[in-house]
Amino acid sequence: MPACLLLVSPGANRVYGAEAPRLAAAELALTAPWALDVRPERLAGVDYVAFGGSAPLGPDERADLARQSCAGGLFEVVGAPDEAAASGTTAPDVLLRPCELPDVYRLPDDLVTIPKYQGKTNERFTHLLVHLTLAAAGSASADATVATARRPSVLDPLAGRGTTLLTAWRFGCDACGVEADEAAFDALGAYVTTYLRRTRTHHTAATTPVRREGRRVGRRYDACVAPDDLRLTVFTGDTRDSAALYGKRRFDAIVTDAPYGVVHGARSGAGRERSPALLLREALPVWAGQLRSGGALGLAWNTYGLRRDELLGLLTECGLVPRTGGTWNELSHRVDSSIVRDVVVAVKPA
Repeated sequence: MPACLLLVSPGANRVYGAEAPRLAAAELALTAPWALDVRPERLAGVDYVAFGGSAPLGPDERADLARQSCAGGLFEVVGAPDEAAASGTTAPDVLLRPCELPDVYRLPDDLVTIPKYQGKTNERFTHLLVHLTLAAAGSASADATVATARRPSVLDPLAGRGTTLLTAWRFGCDACGVEADEAAFDALGAYVTTYLRRTRTHHTAATTPVRREGRRVGRRYDACVAPDDLRLTVFTGDTRDSAALYGKRRFDAIVTDAPYGVVHGARSGAGRERSPALLLREALPVWAGQLRSGGALGLAWNTYGLRRDELLGLLTECGLVPRTGGTWNELSHRVDSSIVRDVVVAVKPA
């Protein structure tokens, strides 16, 4: 395979954008084992991820590249510095030949990018988190354009306004969530229904009460997109009640961006629990029980609130096997002065 460059999409905010090339290279190395010598590269002031391979790019390899969070375009390097050196030139011309990437997504990108609100996680990072987790679960290569007998399913038990859920939906997964904030639940449902109507997507969507023993205990939002019945489901409720809400259902992947130290999704007496570390200690066993054998849990969190070694210990106690070592330990990045975000993926043994 000739040397190739994957253009790092500019769709990232200023802080995440500075880290995007390094994280994009890590994502490619972890999700496309056929890619060799993966590294960030800057050419004429533009960021790329450079890589090679032992064989020409085929349909499967191009699909792997199209699923990368950074994928803004693919180029084959026609003129390379080592070739120029062999010819005796001192200022080689590097020519880039564009290569087409397939459309591997079930729904358009603007489903995720349109909503703008304070505290929204950068969409490119959410895409990276979902992609890494699905790949670890063996589900990232599922053909999102074809209905299958057992489509991959993703749970976000801290759903917020749905960035993770909508990203998983784009991948062609059934997406499920739990959210304690009624306002966020309402905003997500209203947005999805409006989007599907505006884009004239054939669908059904409804919010219904949830009852237990004749008593109303919350609400449920369901949306279903034709023709393959791609489903989105969100319950109101505490994340630690996720297993009770979804019953015997098991998921291929659980993906969530844990709170960074603000009130979010946990109950403590009459109020909310402010400690994300305490929340994770109580919620992780619940989430681990909702994974299918061979499924994966992907978690982003603020290392100032919980050390990496402590979180790895909690995951191990839940019977999960964290992916560690090498590139898996190179996903930490600064968000602001009070947040250094890291990513861990753990697999439930088959």
